[in-house]
Amino acid sequence: MVLPALVLFAMGLLWALLAAGAQIQCIDAARAGARAAARQDPYDAAVAAAEQAAPKGARVTLRREGDLVRVRVEADTPGPALLALHLHQEAVAMAEETVGDSGAADDGAHAAADGTQPHVAAKAHVGTVTGDLGTVTGGLGTAAVDRNRPTASGGG
Repeated sequence: MVLPALVLFAMGLLWALLAAGAQIQCIDAARAGARAAARQDPYDAAVAAAEQAAPKGARVTLRREGDLVRVRVEADTPGPALLALHLHQEAVAMAEETVGDSGAADDGAHAAADGTQPHVAAKAHVGTVTGDLGTVTGGLGTAAVDRNRPTASGGG
């Protein structure tokens, strides 16, 4: 009676390890695709970069929203359909042609002259894993810059 329970427990641990590995592959694949798309690699090359890192049978979608590129990787966990979880991860990156467009070299002189400095605010949000056993949420960051925030030494 104890041996079948131990075998079942070991199989459950093995399945959980495979599911965690597939989620990590989804994370890596989404990030690789977002980096490639942000570098202005061709669409097919960015998708191929994500597919190369993704788990077997994963679906990769890439879209552009203004200055941001978004790559979403979706896959099902390996193993029996009864225990299947739908995994997905999304990565967001700012397209490189938009980074520094406002004259980043001049920002330092501007900040010193008027007493302001750029302020970066970040908010975290990671992908969500949903399945028969519940929902797990993790995240990826977004950032905003406020160039008009006064420094501590202020000037006014």
